[in-house]
Amino acid sequence: MKKRIRSAAKRVVKNPVLQKSAQSLKPNRSILGVFGVVLFFIVPEIAGFIWGEEIRDWAHAQILSEPTEVGRKLYWLLEKLFEDGGSWVNLSIGVLLLVWLFWDWKKPEYH
Repeated sequence: MKKRIRSAAKRVVKNPVLQKSAQSLKPNRSILGVFGVVLFFIVPEIAGFIWGEEIRDWAHAQILSEPTEVGRKLYWLLEKLFEDGGSWVNLSIGVLLLVWLFWDWKKPEYH
């Protein structure tokens, strides 16, 4: 069974489609790539952990006073996003992307 799992893992790692999709997920090797990961993955989750309840309560109050249906749906979405505070999964993804970015930045480029 272990041999089959190892064989399958080797095939997956060598799969060119998987390699191409993994490269498309990796942020750019630049300061903008680092800022992008921090601003879109890490900062919102930290804000969710710190101010999640306040944001949720504020969004709920806005739902009750919003005159348009579109506005109510946006506030409802915001309320649901911060219902449980921050997400450890998203925060972990952000940290892993940063580690991947710095690891890739440190390795020498061969052309």
